[in-house]
Amino acid sequence: MELNCNADALNALQSPEEAIDESKRERTVAADFSLGNGMQVVVIPDHSMPIVTHMVWYKAGAADEPPGKSGIAHFLEHLMFKGTRRHKPGAFRKAVAEFGGRDNAFTSFDYTAFFQTIPPEALGTMMEFEADRMRHIELSETAVATERDVILEERRWRVDDSPSARLDEALRATLYQNHPYGTPVLGWMHEMKQLDRADALAFYDRFYWPNNAVLVVVGDADVETVRALAEKTYGLIPRGPDVLGRNRPQEPKQDTSRTVVLKDPRVSVPQLTISWVTTSYTGADHGEAVALSLLADILGGGQHSRLYKELVVQRGIATKASAAFEGRALDRSRFRVHGSPQADATIADVHRGINEAIENIKTSGVTDEALDRSRRRLIRGMIFECDQTQQLAIIYGRALATGSTVEHLHAWPRRIQGVMPADVQSVAKKYLNPDRSVVGYLAPHQAEVGANS
Repeated sequence: MELNCNADALNALQSPEEAIDESKRERTVAADFSLGNGMQVVVIPDHSMPIVTHMVWYKAGAADEPPGKSGIAHFLEHLMFKGTRRHKPGAFRKAVAEFGGRDNAFTSFDYTAFFQTIPPEALGTMMEFEADRMRHIELSETAVATERDVILEERRWRVDDSPSARLDEALRATLYQNHPYGTPVLGWMHEMKQLDRADALAFYDRFYWPNNAVLVVVGDADVETVRALAEKTYGLIPRGPDVLGRNRPQEPKQDTSRTVVLKDPRVSVPQLTISWVTTSYTGADHGEAVALSLLADILGGGQHSRLYKELVVQRGIATKASAAFEGRALDRSRFRVHGSPQADATIADVHRGINEAIENIKTSGVTDEALDRSRRRLIRGMIFECDQTQQLAIIYGRALATGSTVEHLHAWPRRIQGVMPADVQSVAKKYLNPDRSVVGYLAPHQAEVGANS
């Protein structure tokens, strides 16, 4: 099956100023197929530059960890670089460097991904290395202990030493009352200290199989070459046991408002964050997810947004104001609004201003003109992201690892075009209820916080 990535997005932009050379409409084509062992493969040729991004996604992340083992998904990501029976530790990265490429990996709640961006002639070598460590990592007790110290230090500088990161961690833990999205990807420090070799291998043996993985190749490579190389490397790995669903605890009905306050002497400018549990693109109603994406853009997507214009420009009470919908999640995700006061304004002033802007959308809706501008911004953004091999691989891999399909991803521009003002107003009413929110305040020790302070 072959599908065009950019054509739908470009065709959704109908105005003359968006006209583009027809040859560019066909520049990015995705081929989607599976190997005999169940590994899904997506190939997106782009011959404009002699570069290829090779990325393997495992459908296993922090939200799939056993209770009491928080951080094991991220820990295993680190341990995957420790070598195999065939390749000594460091050999993989040395090979990448010799080709002049770069590599890395990352873990989220729903997936773990490993990637290399290299010249086309290195693609077969990268597949051989990556396929080898899919099933043949070797972990000594010394290597595990050393890397455990690394992830503990990573938590210290990423979270413990960052007031804003500590607030976000506390907000997640408060927002999700039952779902593991409330547990940090890095893990809780007291549990991370107990992680060992047996924990890592247990997680590895459960999830790291070809039938639980997605291979995405973007760049200067043709479909048949990728297919042949994939069969020669990944295709030799036996199919693993089926991962029978990702049976995670789900959220109960949210019916309370909660407040989280973090005071820290290092904070110079107070910050406000309001969060809600919402649906996601993997949810039953895709229309709600695209409407939430547009709501986030209209409400706080940049200098054109309502929050920025009203709170920063017109009223001068905020230095920044933004909104975000984290729609690419396997389970119910979150919608967030941020703001910081400026001059003599208080964090309470910003809180009230945000509440007023949200209520205005609920009662008066959004205009056709504002919605059309937002549609075009989001579609253009997708087109710009499609112009980078690594980012394009992330777009596809993240969608496929969170339960979506190539077809659904390609239909996104059309779904964006189909959203009406009433749809945006509807999701604002349904999800942005202050009685089901978590409000977070980050402030210096002496600051007063609260909507009525």
